[in-house]
Amino acid sequence: MAEAGPTGSIIPAEPLEEMMPDFSDIHYEKHHRVRGAAWVTINRPDVMNAFTGHTLTEMKQAVEDACADAEIGVIVITGAGDRAFCAGGDVRWLQEVQREGAAGPAPVDPHGGIEDCMKPVIARVNGYAVGGGNHLAYFADFTIASERATFAQVGPRVGSPASGYLVSYLTHVVGAKKAKEIWMLCRRYSAQEALAMGLVNAVVPHERLDEEVDAWCEELLRKSPTCLKILKASFRTLYQPLREHEAVFGVLALESEPVDPRL
Repeated sequence: MAEAGPTGSIIPAEPLEEMMPDFSDIHYEKHHRVRGAAWVTINRPDVMNAFTGHTLTEMKQAVEDACADAEIGVIVITGAGDRAFCAGGDVRWLQEVQREGAAGPAPVDPHGGIEDCMKPVIARVNGYAVGGGNHLAYFADFTIASERATFAQVGPRVGSPASGYLVSYLTHVVGAKKAKEIWMLCRRYSAQEALAMGLVNAVVPHERLDEEVDAWCEELLRKSPTCLKILKASFRTLYQPLREHEAVFGVLALESEPVDPRL
């Protein structure tokens, strides 16, 4: 393997010795492609990278590790393969959560720790970003999409509950009217439509997706980490009060109709 250059420089996209071997649902790589960038990849392509509570727990562990590493300045979230970024919650897992209700397993962070991380997070959207996958994309600080990407919410269509700041945060991204359209009508949007409404920052040909993500990583890594941390904390004040009441919304969500496995 060629030696990695200084922070922000491109390095070969080869398997790295720093990949943590203990994860089953994700790949976690530090200094992947760009020195100073950590990649967290949902590795469940057989179910379009749909997540379970275990997946989210692993994501949170990886993100927290990257946030604590002084050599990491930016985090990339993506999905394995070319078909899907993330198709949201695995239907079988969601059904189990609803059956068990409040007596079930302890709640998991629905965004795998990316909100609490004070380092920039980029969503690399390589395909479908649906339901909880769309949450991951719009809660990231930046979203770079392949021209093949598709964005959608499906909750009211299939009876999969979401509530509180998970929903209302989207108004800060695309405005209240568009957010209600996305959530209540469950339409699908192309990458270009997502760009036009401000849901993503950039759309590129699929074969240039990694190149574009690398460029954004490099640009962010040239900025003051302290300033970026302060900016992230400042932006969080917009929705932090609602987030503090999320436990109440979570109980209400568990009372929703059973999840319909048909999409």
